[in-house]
Amino acid sequence: MEQRKLGKNGLETSAIGFGCMGLNYHRGPAQDKNKMIEVVHAAVDAGIKMFDTAEVYGPYTNEELVGEALTGRRNQVQIATKGGFKIDGLNNRADSSPQSIISSVEGSLKRLKTDYIDFYYIHRIDPNTPIEEVALTIQTLKQEGKILHWGLSEAGAQTIRKAHAVEPIAAVESEYSIWWREVEEEIFPILTELEIGFVSYSPLGRGYLTGKLDKNTNFSENDNRGELPRFTQAAMKANQVLLDFMKEIADAKSVTTAQLAIAWILDQKPRIVPIPGTTKKERILENIAASDIVFSPDERAMITQALEQIRIVGDRYPESEKKRTGR
Repeated sequence: MEQRKLGKNGLETSAIGFGCMGLNYHRGPAQDKNKMIEVVHAAVDAGIKMFDTAEVYGPYTNEELVGEALTGRRNQVQIATKGGFKIDGLNNRADSSPQSIISSVEGSLKRLKTDYIDFYYIHRIDPNTPIEEVALTIQTLKQEGKILHWGLSEAGAQTIRKAHAVEPIAAVESEYSIWWREVEEEIFPILTELEIGFVSYSPLGRGYLTGKLDKNTNFSENDNRGELPRFTQAAMKANQVLLDFMKEIADAKSVTTAQLAIAWILDQKPRIVPIPGTTKKERILENIAASDIVFSPDERAMITQALEQIRIVGDRYPESEKKRTGR
């Protein structure tokens, strides 16, 4: 698989990573653990290097699953995880105090069964801890060899600039897909300026861009999509216009809409790595094949023009959750 470098002095990794959250969290009832471990093994065998998890997924159980799955394969992969929450059931809040970050890293190392983390993100920005102080804590952890690279998740432009000035950031992780492009406005310019990479989570629009969900879909227990404004019946019906447009292009190129969605992200900038997740082995090879899709200049122009005319209905988070995505 094509390799990409995250950031000027950042991590070189596979062009497509693996988002591990859905293996047992927020995507329906948890499936058989051994089967999910087999999915992770299949991803490693297919050439995926970056495996992305977080302590809050579960909480903790997703890191435990990933740690078990990657035992014996550690030298083939790069583990990315996220911390910086005070975890308290449904009342989790951002906490990037030095004690919290150090404790989070130590816990993640144990659960992941490793003595270092390739990429550590601050999961959400803590308004009560100056980002410069956070960067100094990370600097110490890097000097101790406990983390190799670091970044921020869902951070604003000025937060990125301040953090990078103290301890260079390799990448920023945020939601980005053909139906959620907000980061293009303020985040992409500063990433280009500072030569920082970008990791795109939910590149398949939490499954919507695969074309396998519609207004009649019912979301089960442990599936947070049922709480998201973009997944109401009305929103999914209204957003069908985007799927119809994508399907026209996908059919013309003999690919799936999921592959088209991933390829579109890869085509935007050379330092972007999308991290689609799946619980099915067959989807891994489908996702990876997206890296072979090439767009002509005419296709790029046509897609850009069409997206400017398509209005996406529904926010990505409810108001209560948006308060936790501070910049």
